[in-house]
Amino acid sequence: MEVLAGQKHKHLEFTLVAVSELSSSSVPPLSTPVIARFSVDSGVAELRFRQDSGFIDGFNVNLGTGQLFKLGPLKSLCISGSSDSNKEKSYARGVTILFRNEEESRDFHSAFEQWQNEDVTQGTHLPNGAISDVKSKFDNKIESSSAKMYFHYYGQLLHQQNMLQDYVRTDFTGRVVVDVGAGSGILSLFAAQAGAKHVYAVEASEMAEYARKLIAGNPSLGQRITVIRGKVEEVELPEKADILISEPMGTLLVNERMLESYIIARDRFLVPKGKMFPSVGRIHMAPFSDEYLFVEIANKALFWQQQNYYGVDLTALHGSAFQGYFSQPVVDAFDPRLLVSPPMSHVIDFNEAKEEDLYEIDIPLKFLASVGTRVHGLACWFDVLFNGSTVQRWLTTAPGAPTTHWYQIRCVLSQPIYVMAGQEITGRLHMVAHNAQSYTIYLTLSAKMWGPGAEQGGIIQSSSCKLDLKEPYYRMSQPQPYTTAQDQQPHQLLQPQDIPIHTNDLEEPKLLQQPLENSGAQLQ
Repeated sequence: MEVLAGQKHKHLEFTLVAVSELSSSSVPPLSTPVIARFSVDSGVAELRFRQDSGFIDGFNVNLGTGQLFKLGPLKSLCISGSSDSNKEKSYARGVTILFRNEEESRDFHSAFEQWQNEDVTQGTHLPNGAISDVKSKFDNKIESSSAKMYFHYYGQLLHQQNMLQDYVRTDFTGRVVVDVGAGSGILSLFAAQAGAKHVYAVEASEMAEYARKLIAGNPSLGQRITVIRGKVEEVELPEKADILISEPMGTLLVNERMLESYIIARDRFLVPKGKMFPSVGRIHMAPFSDEYLFVEIANKALFWQQQNYYGVDLTALHGSAFQGYFSQPVVDAFDPRLLVSPPMSHVIDFNEAKEEDLYEIDIPLKFLASVGTRVHGLACWFDVLFNGSTVQRWLTTAPGAPTTHWYQIRCVLSQPIYVMAGQEITGRLHMVAHNAQSYTIYLTLSAKMWGPGAEQGGIIQSSSCKLDLKEPYYRMSQPQPYTTAQDQQPHQLLQPQDIPIHTNDLEEPKLLQQPLENSGAQLQ
Protein backbone atom coordinates (compact mmCIF):
# COMPACT_ATOMS: atom_id res chain seq x y z
CA MET A 1 0.00 0.00 0.00
CA GLU A 2 1.38 3.39 -0.98
CA VAL A 3 0.15 6.83 0.07
CA LEU A 4 1.19 10.04 -1.68
CA ALA A 5 -0.05 13.54 -0.92
CA GLY A 6 0.86 16.78 -2.53
CA GLN A 7 -0.29 20.32 -2.83
CA LYS A 8 -2.49 19.59 -5.83
CA HIS A 9 -2.97 15.82 -5.82
CA LYS A 10 -3.14 12.88 -3.46
CA HIS A 11 -3.60 9.18 -4.03
CA LEU A 12 -3.53 5.77 -2.35
CA GLU A 13 -2.43 2.59 -4.11
CA PHE A 14 -2.93 -1.14 -3.49
CA THR A 15 -1.36 -4.09 -5.31
CA LEU A 16 -3.96 -6.67 -6.39
CA VAL A 17 -3.76 -10.14 -7.86
CA ALA A 18 -6.38 -9.47 -10.54
CA VAL A 19 -9.42 -7.50 -11.61
CA SER A 20 -12.02 -8.34 -14.25
CA GLU A 21 -15.34 -7.04 -15.45
CA LEU A 22 -18.43 -8.80 -14.15
CA SER A 23 -19.37 -9.55 -17.74
CA SER A 24 -16.06 -11.27 -18.37
CA SER A 25 -14.95 -14.67 -17.14
CA SER A 26 -11.32 -13.90 -17.96
CA VAL A 27 -8.86 -12.91 -15.21
CA PRO A 28 -5.52 -11.11 -15.78
CA PRO A 29 -2.49 -13.39 -15.33
CA LEU A 30 -1.21 -13.65 -11.79
CA SER A 31 2.28 -12.75 -13.04
CA THR A 32 1.15 -9.24 -13.93
CA PRO A 33 -0.17 -7.62 -10.72
CA VAL A 34 -2.80 -4.90 -10.93
CA ILE A 35 -2.48 -1.60 -9.10
CA ALA A 36 -5.66 -0.07 -7.64
CA ARG A 37 -5.33 3.69 -7.22
CA PHE A 38 -7.63 5.94 -5.15
CA SER A 39 -7.30 9.56 -6.25
CA VAL A 40 -9.09 12.88 -6.64
CA ASP A 41 -9.46 14.16 -10.20
CA SER A 42 -11.21 17.48 -10.90
CA GLY A 43 -12.84 17.38 -7.49
CA VAL A 44 -14.20 13.83 -7.89
CA ALA A 45 -12.85 10.90 -5.87
CA GLU A 46 -12.36 7.84 -8.05
CA LEU A 47 -10.81 4.39 -8.14
CA ARG A 48 -8.73 3.36 -11.18
CA PHE A 49 -6.78 0.24 -12.07
CA ARG A 50 -3.52 -0.05 -14.00
CA GLN A 51 -1.17 -2.75 -15.20
CA ASP A 52 2.46 -2.10 -16.06
CA SER A 53 2.61 1.59 -16.97
CA GLY A 54 -0.92 2.31 -18.14
CA PHE A 55 -4.42 2.52 -16.67
CA ILE A 56 -6.97 -0.08 -17.77
CA ASP A 57 -9.65 1.56 -19.92
CA GLY A 58 -13.24 1.24 -18.73
CA PHE A 59 -12.36 0.25 -15.18
CA ASN A 60 -12.82 3.68 -13.57
CA VAL A 61 -15.05 3.71 -10.49
CA ASN A 62 -16.70 6.95 -9.39
CA LEU A 63 -16.66 6.71 -5.59
CA GLY A 64 -19.69 8.99 -5.44
CA THR A 65 -21.82 6.22 -6.97
CA GLY A 66 -19.74 3.11 -6.29
CA GLN A 67 -20.48 0.28 -3.87
CA LEU A 68 -18.05 -2.40 -2.68
CA PHE A 69 -19.18 -5.84 -1.54
CA LYS A 70 -17.14 -8.73 -0.08
CA LEU A 71 -17.71 -12.03 -1.87
CA GLY A 72 -15.11 -13.98 0.06
CA PRO A 73 -11.93 -13.59 2.12
CA LEU A 74 -9.89 -12.61 -0.95
CA LYS A 75 -12.59 -11.60 -3.44
CA SER A 76 -14.79 -8.50 -3.68
CA LEU A 77 -17.18 -6.94 -6.16
CA CYS A 78 -17.28 -3.23 -6.94
CA ILE A 79 -20.41 -1.82 -8.61
CA SER A 80 -20.26 1.69 -10.06
CA GLY A 81 -22.99 3.77 -11.66
CA SER A 82 -22.04 5.75 -14.74
CA SER A 83 -21.69 9.50 -14.20
CA ASP A 84 -22.26 10.21 -17.89
CA SER A 85 -24.80 12.98 -18.39
CA ASN A 86 -26.17 11.15 -21.43
CA LYS A 87 -29.23 9.34 -20.07
CA GLU A 88 -28.93 6.52 -22.61
CA LYS A 89 -25.46 5.69 -21.29
CA SER A 90 -26.35 5.84 -17.62
CA TYR A 91 -25.92 2.30 -16.36
CA ALA A 92 -24.08 0.41 -13.67
CA ARG A 93 -21.16 -1.95 -14.18
CA GLY A 94 -19.37 -4.45 -12.02
CA VAL A 95 -15.69 -5.22 -11.43
CA THR A 96 -14.47 -8.26 -9.46
CA ILE A 97 -11.28 -7.78 -7.42
CA LEU A 98 -8.92 -10.50 -6.15
CA PHE A 99 -6.56 -9.67 -3.25
CA ARG A 100 -3.25 -11.20 -2.19
CA ASN A 101 -4.30 -11.78 1.43
CA GLU A 102 -7.09 -11.03 3.91
CA GLU A 103 -5.27 -8.14 5.56
CA GLU A 104 -4.97 -6.27 2.26
CA SER A 105 -8.63 -7.02 1.56
CA ARG A 106 -9.63 -5.42 4.88
CA ASP A 107 -7.36 -2.42 4.28
CA PHE A 108 -8.81 -1.93 0.79
CA HIS A 109 -12.41 -2.00 2.08
CA SER A 110 -11.50 0.48 4.81
CA ALA A 111 -9.83 2.80 2.30
CA PHE A 112 -12.79 2.54 -0.09
CA GLU A 113 -15.18 3.59 2.69
CA GLN A 114 -12.99 6.49 3.79
CA TRP A 115 -12.54 7.88 0.30
CA GLN A 116 -16.21 7.35 -0.47
CA ASN A 117 -17.32 9.16 2.69
CA GLU A 118 -15.02 12.00 1.75
CA ASP A 119 -16.67 12.31 -1.62
CA VAL A 120 -20.31 11.53 -0.83
CA THR A 121 -20.86 12.64 2.75
CA GLN A 122 -18.71 15.72 3.07
CA GLY A 123 -17.99 16.64 -0.49
CA THR A 124 -14.48 16.09 -1.85
CA HIS A 125 -11.85 17.75 0.32
CA LEU A 126 -9.38 19.26 -2.12
CA PRO A 127 -5.80 19.95 -1.06
CA ASN A 128 -6.45 23.68 -0.80
CA GLY A 129 -9.32 23.09 1.64
CA ALA A 130 -12.17 23.72 -0.80
CA ILE A 131 -15.11 21.33 -0.91
CA SER A 132 -16.74 20.15 -4.10
CA ASP A 133 -20.37 19.11 -3.53
CA VAL A 134 -20.53 16.25 -6.02
CA LYS A 135 -23.82 14.34 -6.09
CA SER A 136 -24.77 11.57 -8.46
CA LYS A 137 -28.03 11.47 -10.37
CA PHE A 138 -29.08 8.61 -8.09
CA ASP A 139 -28.55 10.84 -5.04
CA ASN A 140 -30.68 13.57 -6.61
CA LYS A 141 -33.59 11.22 -7.25
CA ILE A 142 -33.52 8.87 -4.27
CA GLU A 143 -33.78 9.69 -0.56
CA SER A 144 -30.45 8.90 1.07
CA SER A 145 -31.87 6.59 3.73
CA SER A 146 -33.77 4.66 1.07
CA ALA A 147 -30.65 4.39 -1.08
CA LYS A 148 -28.62 3.08 1.85
CA MET A 149 -31.17 0.34 2.55
CA TYR A 150 -31.37 -0.47 -1.18
CA PHE A 151 -27.66 -1.06 -1.63
CA HIS A 152 -27.37 -2.89 1.69
CA TYR A 153 -30.24 -5.12 0.56
CA TYR A 154 -28.53 -6.02 -2.70
CA GLY A 155 -25.23 -6.36 -0.91
CA GLN A 156 -26.78 -9.36 0.81
CA LEU A 157 -27.77 -10.83 -2.56
CA LEU A 158 -24.14 -10.83 -3.61
CA HIS A 159 -23.51 -13.55 -1.06
CA GLN A 160 -25.57 -15.76 -3.35
CA GLN A 161 -23.14 -15.37 -6.24
CA ASN A 162 -21.12 -18.37 -5.10
CA MET A 163 -24.28 -20.43 -4.83
CA LEU A 164 -25.39 -19.54 -8.34
CA GLN A 165 -21.98 -19.48 -10.00
CA ASP A 166 -19.14 -21.29 -8.32
CA TYR A 167 -21.09 -24.14 -6.71
CA VAL A 168 -23.91 -24.94 -9.13
CA ARG A 169 -22.38 -24.17 -12.52
CA THR A 170 -23.25 -27.67 -13.71
CA ASP A 171 -26.92 -26.97 -12.96
CA PHE A 172 -27.07 -23.75 -15.02
CA THR A 173 -25.03 -24.56 -18.12
CA GLY A 174 -27.30 -24.61 -21.15
CA ARG A 175 -30.45 -24.13 -19.06
CA VAL A 176 -33.35 -21.70 -19.40
CA VAL A 177 -33.73 -19.68 -16.19
CA VAL A 178 -36.51 -17.45 -14.82
CA ASP A 179 -35.55 -14.86 -12.19
CA VAL A 180 -38.72 -14.23 -10.14
CA GLY A 181 -38.85 -10.67 -8.80
CA ALA A 182 -35.56 -9.82 -10.47
CA GLY A 183 -35.14 -6.39 -8.86
CA SER A 184 -31.92 -4.85 -10.18
CA GLY A 185 -31.12 -7.95 -12.21
CA ILE A 186 -28.03 -8.98 -10.25
CA LEU A 187 -29.13 -12.60 -9.84
CA SER A 188 -29.95 -12.76 -13.54
CA LEU A 189 -26.40 -11.66 -14.35
CA PHE A 190 -24.99 -14.25 -11.97
CA ALA A 191 -27.11 -16.96 -13.61
CA ALA A 192 -25.84 -15.91 -17.05
CA GLN A 193 -22.29 -15.99 -15.68
CA ALA A 194 -22.92 -19.53 -14.49
CA GLY A 195 -23.64 -20.58 -18.07
CA ALA A 196 -27.43 -20.22 -18.48
CA LYS A 197 -28.67 -20.51 -22.06
CA HIS A 198 -31.17 -17.70 -21.49
CA VAL A 199 -32.52 -15.83 -18.46
CA TYR A 200 -35.96 -14.21 -18.23
CA ALA A 201 -35.85 -11.52 -15.54
CA VAL A 202 -39.43 -10.87 -14.39
CA GLU A 203 -39.92 -7.73 -12.28
CA ALA A 204 -43.25 -5.97 -11.59
CA SER A 205 -41.92 -2.65 -10.28
CA GLU A 206 -40.04 0.21 -11.91
CA MET A 207 -36.86 -1.57 -10.82
CA ALA A 208 -37.19 -3.38 -14.15
CA GLU A 209 -35.85 -0.25 -15.85
CA TYR A 210 -32.78 -0.27 -13.60
CA ALA A 211 -32.31 -3.95 -14.36
CA ARG A 212 -32.28 -3.14 -18.08
CA LYS A 213 -29.58 -0.52 -17.51
CA LEU A 214 -27.45 -2.82 -15.38
CA ILE A 215 -27.75 -5.63 -17.92
CA ALA A 216 -27.02 -3.24 -20.82
CA GLY A 217 -23.79 -2.37 -19.04
CA ASN A 218 -22.73 -6.02 -19.27
CA PRO A 219 -23.36 -6.77 -22.96
CA SER A 220 -21.61 -10.14 -23.13
CA LEU A 221 -24.08 -11.41 -20.51
CA GLY A 222 -27.01 -9.18 -21.44
CA GLN A 223 -27.46 -10.79 -24.83
CA ARG A 224 -28.73 -13.87 -22.95
CA ILE A 225 -31.06 -11.97 -20.59
CA THR A 226 -34.55 -10.66 -21.32
CA VAL A 227 -36.15 -8.26 -18.81
CA ILE A 228 -39.93 -8.53 -18.63
CA ARG A 229 -41.84 -5.95 -16.61
CA GLY A 230 -44.96 -7.46 -15.09
CA LYS A 231 -46.30 -9.78 -12.41
CA VAL A 232 -45.49 -13.47 -12.55
CA GLU A 233 -49.21 -14.10 -12.25
CA GLU A 234 -49.83 -12.25 -15.53
CA VAL A 235 -46.79 -12.30 -17.85
CA GLU A 236 -46.31 -14.87 -20.59
CA LEU A 237 -42.96 -16.42 -21.50
CA PRO A 238 -41.99 -17.90 -24.86
CA GLU A 239 -40.67 -21.12 -23.29
CA LYS A 240 -40.64 -23.15 -20.10
CA ALA A 241 -37.83 -22.79 -17.59
CA ASP A 242 -35.45 -25.47 -16.37
CA ILE A 243 -34.57 -23.41 -13.29
CA LEU A 244 -36.25 -20.77 -11.12
CA ILE A 245 -34.11 -18.36 -9.11
CA SER A 246 -35.36 -15.75 -6.69
CA GLU A 247 -34.78 -13.95 -3.42
CA PRO A 248 -38.35 -14.36 -2.11
CA MET A 249 -37.56 -14.23 1.60
CA GLY A 250 -38.87 -11.52 3.89
CA THR A 251 -38.65 -11.04 7.64
CA LEU A 252 -39.56 -14.33 9.33
CA LEU A 253 -39.24 -15.83 5.83
CA VAL A 254 -42.86 -15.11 4.87
CA ASN A 255 -43.19 -11.32 5.25
CA GLU A 256 -44.02 -9.48 2.00
CA ARG A 257 -45.71 -12.69 0.75
CA MET A 258 -43.23 -13.08 -2.09
CA LEU A 259 -43.12 -16.84 -1.52
CA GLU A 260 -46.60 -17.08 -2.99
CA SER A 261 -45.42 -15.49 -6.24
CA TYR A 262 -42.45 -17.85 -6.25
CA ILE A 263 -44.78 -20.86 -6.05
CA ILE A 264 -47.08 -19.42 -8.72
CA ALA A 265 -44.05 -18.99 -10.99
CA ARG A 266 -43.16 -22.63 -10.33
CA ASP A 267 -46.60 -23.79 -11.42
CA ARG A 268 -46.68 -21.53 -14.50
CA PHE A 269 -43.14 -21.63 -15.85
CA LEU A 270 -41.09 -24.54 -14.48
CA VAL A 271 -40.74 -27.80 -16.40
CA PRO A 272 -41.55 -31.02 -14.49
CA LYS A 273 -38.71 -31.87 -12.10
CA GLY A 274 -37.12 -28.49 -12.75
CA LYS A 275 -34.88 -26.94 -10.09
CA MET A 276 -35.63 -24.07 -7.70
CA PHE A 277 -32.97 -21.92 -6.03
CA PRO A 278 -33.77 -21.74 -3.14
CA SER A 279 -35.74 -24.97 -2.82
CA VAL A 280 -36.51 -25.25 0.92
CA GLY A 281 -37.12 -22.75 3.71
CA ARG A 282 -37.08 -23.42 7.46
CA ILE A 283 -38.46 -21.20 10.22
CA HIS A 284 -36.62 -21.80 13.50
CA MET A 285 -38.15 -20.89 16.87
CA ALA A 286 -37.08 -20.90 20.50
CA PRO A 287 -38.26 -19.15 23.69
CA PHE A 288 -35.96 -16.43 25.01
CA SER A 289 -35.35 -14.38 28.17
CA ASP A 290 -34.37 -10.71 27.86
CA GLU A 291 -35.25 -8.39 30.75
CA TYR A 292 -33.73 -5.37 29.05
CA LEU A 293 -35.89 -5.76 25.96
CA PHE A 294 -39.04 -6.30 27.98
CA VAL A 295 -38.50 -3.17 30.10
CA GLU A 296 -37.51 -1.15 27.03
CA ILE A 297 -40.86 -1.89 25.40
CA ALA A 298 -42.85 -1.41 28.60
CA ASN A 299 -41.18 1.94 29.23
CA LYS A 300 -42.57 3.30 25.99
CA ALA A 301 -46.05 3.25 27.49
CA LEU A 302 -45.05 5.30 30.54
CA PHE A 303 -45.87 8.51 28.67
CA TRP A 304 -49.54 7.53 28.80
CA GLN A 305 -49.54 7.27 32.60
CA GLN A 306 -49.32 11.03 33.02
CA GLN A 307 -52.34 12.40 34.85
CA ASN A 308 -51.57 16.01 34.09
CA TYR A 309 -50.04 16.45 30.64
CA TYR A 310 -50.68 20.15 30.09
CA GLY A 311 -53.95 19.69 31.95
CA VAL A 312 -54.94 16.46 30.19
CA ASP A 313 -55.19 13.07 31.91
CA LEU A 314 -53.67 10.47 29.54
CA THR A 315 -54.07 7.42 31.73
CA ALA A 316 -57.22 6.19 29.99
CA LEU A 317 -55.10 5.15 27.03
CA HIS A 318 -52.24 3.57 28.96
CA GLY A 319 -53.58 0.03 28.68
CA SER A 320 -54.12 0.36 24.93
CA ALA A 321 -50.69 1.91 24.45
CA PHE A 322 -49.04 -0.82 26.52
CA GLN A 323 -50.60 -3.55 24.42
CA GLY A 324 -49.92 -1.61 21.23
CA TYR A 325 -46.18 -1.51 21.84
CA PHE A 326 -46.16 -5.24 22.54
CA SER A 327 -48.00 -5.87 19.25
CA GLN A 328 -44.84 -4.97 17.30
CA PRO A 329 -42.43 -7.82 16.53
CA VAL A 330 -38.87 -6.80 17.38
CA VAL A 331 -36.41 -7.00 14.49
CA ASP A 332 -32.79 -7.04 15.64
CA ALA A 333 -29.74 -9.26 16.04
CA PHE A 334 -29.49 -10.82 19.49
CA ASP A 335 -27.07 -12.96 21.43
CA PRO A 336 -27.99 -16.66 21.06
CA ARG A 337 -27.23 -17.19 24.76
CA LEU A 338 -30.56 -15.47 25.48
CA LEU A 339 -32.38 -18.57 24.21
CA VAL A 340 -34.00 -20.66 26.92
CA SER A 341 -34.12 -23.97 25.04
CA PRO A 342 -32.92 -25.63 21.84
CA PRO A 343 -34.92 -24.45 18.80
CA MET A 344 -37.53 -26.30 16.79
CA SER A 345 -38.21 -25.88 13.07
CA HIS A 346 -41.07 -25.59 10.60
CA VAL A 347 -40.17 -26.64 7.04
CA ILE A 348 -41.64 -25.23 3.81
CA ASP A 349 -40.66 -27.20 0.71
CA PHE A 350 -40.97 -24.78 -2.20
CA ASN A 351 -41.05 -27.70 -4.65
CA GLU A 352 -44.20 -29.15 -3.06
CA ALA A 353 -45.99 -26.33 -1.21
CA LYS A 354 -49.24 -24.93 -2.57
CA GLU A 355 -50.00 -21.24 -2.70
CA GLU A 356 -52.92 -21.63 -0.29
CA ASP A 357 -50.63 -23.35 2.24
CA LEU A 358 -49.12 -19.92 2.89
CA TYR A 359 -52.42 -18.17 3.58
CA GLU A 360 -52.43 -19.58 7.10
CA ILE A 361 -49.49 -21.18 8.89
CA ASP A 362 -50.16 -23.00 12.15
CA ILE A 363 -47.17 -24.28 14.13
CA PRO A 364 -47.56 -26.24 17.40
CA LEU A 365 -44.75 -25.39 19.82
CA LYS A 366 -43.00 -27.66 22.30
CA PHE A 367 -39.74 -26.93 24.12
CA LEU A 368 -37.84 -28.11 27.17
CA ALA A 369 -36.38 -25.28 29.25
CA SER A 370 -32.65 -25.60 29.84
CA VAL A 371 -32.54 -22.92 32.58
CA GLY A 372 -34.81 -21.49 35.25
CA THR A 373 -35.86 -18.00 34.16
CA ARG A 374 -38.64 -15.70 32.98
CA VAL A 375 -39.59 -16.38 29.39
CA HIS A 376 -40.30 -13.10 27.59
CA GLY A 377 -41.39 -14.48 24.24
CA LEU A 378 -40.48 -16.42 21.13
CA ALA A 379 -37.39 -15.78 18.99
CA CYS A 380 -37.52 -16.70 15.30
CA TRP A 381 -35.16 -16.83 12.34
CA PHE A 382 -34.95 -18.75 9.07
CA ASP A 383 -32.66 -20.37 6.56
CA VAL A 384 -33.07 -21.43 2.92
CA LEU A 385 -31.45 -24.22 0.93
CA PHE A 386 -29.68 -23.87 -2.41
CA ASN A 387 -29.65 -27.51 -3.47
CA GLY A 388 -27.14 -27.96 -6.29
CA SER A 389 -26.36 -31.24 -7.99
CA THR A 390 -23.03 -31.54 -6.20
CA VAL A 391 -23.21 -29.15 -3.23
CA GLN A 392 -25.94 -28.15 -0.77
CA ARG A 393 -25.65 -24.65 0.67
CA TRP A 394 -27.78 -23.12 3.42
CA LEU A 395 -28.18 -19.35 3.66
CA THR A 396 -28.91 -18.72 7.34
CA THR A 397 -30.11 -15.76 9.40
CA ALA A 398 -29.47 -17.50 12.74
CA PRO A 399 -28.34 -15.58 15.83
CA GLY A 400 -24.60 -15.85 16.17
CA ALA A 401 -24.13 -16.22 12.41
CA PRO A 402 -22.99 -13.24 10.29
CA THR A 403 -25.76 -10.66 10.44
CA THR A 404 -27.93 -10.27 7.33
CA HIS A 405 -30.42 -7.56 6.45
CA TRP A 406 -33.19 -9.90 7.64
CA TYR A 407 -31.72 -9.98 11.18
CA GLN A 408 -33.86 -12.08 13.56
CA ILE A 409 -37.34 -11.43 14.93
CA ARG A 410 -38.72 -11.70 18.45
CA CYS A 411 -42.35 -11.79 19.54
CA VAL A 412 -42.46 -10.34 23.05
CA LEU A 413 -45.16 -11.28 25.56
CA SER A 414 -46.66 -8.47 27.63
CA GLN A 415 -46.97 -11.03 30.46
CA PRO A 416 -43.83 -13.21 30.83
CA ILE A 417 -44.07 -16.75 32.14
CA TYR A 418 -41.81 -18.42 34.70
CA VAL A 419 -40.09 -21.74 34.03
CA MET A 420 -37.66 -24.04 35.81
CA ALA A 421 -34.86 -26.02 34.18
CA GLY A 422 -36.37 -29.17 32.68
CA GLN A 423 -39.89 -27.73 32.54
CA GLU A 424 -41.90 -28.19 29.37
CA ILE A 425 -43.03 -25.11 27.41
CA THR A 426 -45.85 -25.58 24.93
CA GLY A 427 -47.83 -23.24 22.73
CA ARG A 428 -48.84 -22.22 19.26
CA LEU A 429 -47.56 -19.85 16.57
CA HIS A 430 -50.42 -19.03 14.24
CA MET A 431 -49.80 -16.72 11.28
CA VAL A 432 -52.66 -15.46 9.09
CA ALA A 433 -51.92 -13.62 5.84
CA HIS A 434 -53.53 -10.23 5.25
CA ASN A 435 -53.84 -7.93 2.24
CA ALA A 436 -50.99 -5.64 3.28
CA GLN A 437 -48.51 -8.25 2.02
CA SER A 438 -47.80 -9.58 5.49
CA TYR A 439 -49.19 -11.58 8.39
CA THR A 440 -51.01 -11.23 11.67
CA ILE A 441 -49.22 -13.32 14.30
CA TYR A 442 -51.03 -15.02 17.18
CA LEU A 443 -48.64 -16.45 19.76
CA THR A 444 -49.38 -18.46 22.90
CA LEU A 445 -46.75 -19.87 25.26
CA SER A 446 -47.59 -21.99 28.30
CA ALA A 447 -45.64 -23.65 31.10
CA LYS A 448 -46.81 -27.10 32.20
CA MET A 449 -46.55 -28.53 35.68
CA TRP A 450 -43.05 -29.59 36.60
CA GLY A 451 -41.61 -32.10 39.04
CA PRO A 452 -43.08 -35.22 40.69
CA GLY A 453 -46.58 -35.94 39.43
CA ALA A 454 -46.30 -33.48 36.55
CA GLU A 455 -47.65 -36.03 34.07
CA GLN A 456 -50.98 -35.87 35.90
CA GLY A 457 -51.00 -32.07 35.86
CA GLY A 458 -51.73 -29.51 33.19
CA ILE A 459 -50.97 -25.90 32.29
CA ILE A 460 -50.12 -23.67 35.23
CA GLN A 461 -49.15 -20.49 33.32
CA SER A 462 -50.12 -19.17 29.90
CA SER A 463 -49.53 -15.92 28.02
CA SER A 464 -50.68 -14.77 24.58
CA CYS A 465 -50.12 -11.87 22.22
CA LYS A 466 -51.23 -10.63 18.82
CA LEU A 467 -48.67 -8.96 16.55
CA ASP A 468 -48.58 -7.40 13.09
CA LEU A 469 -45.56 -8.56 11.09
CA LYS A 470 -46.06 -5.59 8.77
CA GLU A 471 -45.32 -3.09 11.58
CA PRO A 472 -42.17 -4.30 13.35
CA TYR A 473 -39.97 -2.42 15.80
CA TYR A 474 -36.53 -2.12 14.19
CA ARG A 475 -34.39 -2.06 17.30
CA MET A 476 -30.71 -2.37 16.35
CA SER A 477 -28.36 -3.73 13.73
CA GLN A 478 -25.91 -5.73 15.83
CA PRO A 479 -26.13 -7.91 18.97
CA GLN A 480 -25.59 -6.02 22.20
CA PRO A 481 -23.02 -7.13 24.82
CA TYR A 482 -24.40 -10.09 26.72
CA THR A 483 -24.81 -9.83 30.46
CA THR A 484 -25.54 -12.53 32.99
CA ALA A 485 -28.74 -12.51 34.99
CA GLN A 486 -27.09 -10.96 38.02
CA ASP A 487 -26.05 -7.96 35.93
CA GLN A 488 -29.50 -7.31 34.46
CA GLN A 489 -31.10 -4.51 36.45
CA PRO A 490 -34.07 -3.24 34.45
CA HIS A 491 -35.37 -1.13 37.33
CA GLN A 492 -32.52 1.29 36.67
CA LEU A 493 -34.08 2.12 33.30
CA LEU A 494 -37.15 3.41 35.08
CA GLN A 495 -35.43 5.85 37.41
CA PRO A 496 -35.56 8.83 35.02
CA GLN A 497 -39.29 8.25 34.64
CA ASP A 498 -41.07 9.69 37.66
CA ILE A 499 -44.33 8.01 36.73
CA PRO A 500 -45.98 5.20 38.74
CA ILE A 501 -47.03 1.90 37.17
CA HIS A 502 -50.62 0.90 37.87
CA THR A 503 -50.89 -2.73 38.84
CA ASN A 504 -54.25 -3.15 37.13
CA ASP A 505 -52.62 -2.27 33.81
CA LEU A 506 -49.83 -4.83 34.12
CA GLU A 507 -51.76 -7.50 36.01
CA GLU A 508 -48.63 -8.12 38.05
CA PRO A 509 -47.45 -5.50 40.55
CA LYS A 510 -43.73 -6.21 40.33
CA LEU A 511 -43.22 -6.89 36.64
CA LEU A 512 -40.95 -3.88 36.21
CA GLN A 513 -39.13 -4.16 39.48
CA GLN A 514 -35.90 -6.00 40.30
CA PRO A 515 -35.85 -9.23 38.23
CA LEU A 516 -35.74 -12.59 39.90
CA GLU A 517 -32.35 -13.92 40.90
CA ASN A 518 -32.51 -16.63 38.24
CA SER A 519 -33.82 -14.32 35.51
CA GLY A 520 -32.17 -14.73 32.12
CA ALA A 521 -30.22 -17.57 30.57
CA GLN A 522 -27.21 -18.56 32.63
CA LEU A 523 -23.66 -18.94 31.43
CA GLN A 524 -21.90 -22.09 32.52
